[in-house]
Amino acid sequence: MHYTGRLEDGTVFDSSYDREPLQFTLGDGQVIQGFEEAIVGMNPGEKKTARVPADEAYGHRREDMMITADRNQLPEDFEPEVGQQLQILQSDGQVMVVTVREVTGSTVTLDANHPLAGMDLMFDIQLVEIE
Repeated sequence: MHYTGRLEDGTVFDSSYDREPLQFTLGDGQVIQGFEEAIVGMNPGEKKTARVPADEAYGHRREDMMITADRNQLPEDFEPEVGQQLQILQSDGQVMVVTVREVTGSTVTLDANHPLAGMDLMFDIQLVEIE
């Protein structure tokens, strides 16, 4: 399938049209719930636009996903900037992507929410084929 994902204001955040069509297996949890539900019942060649509410996309923003770290816990040569994305290696070996939200003289506030958390999403979908 091909798709274009956009915010409700029309801002495009992703599209498959400049690469190969997205392939996935229904029910395997490879795509967000609302996207998967939107294609159920579609036939090859069919197009549709689907609105996916935040709770069926990347969830709602969670305050417990905001982390304030002391700057002295960070490498001395690290100069954080608001909007910068960082990868943090967790104790279980998983990598967590965080976004710098605020920088003060003594702290850095990091946001571990998905960048699209809390947003209702729109998808223009074209089902190419079913295997």
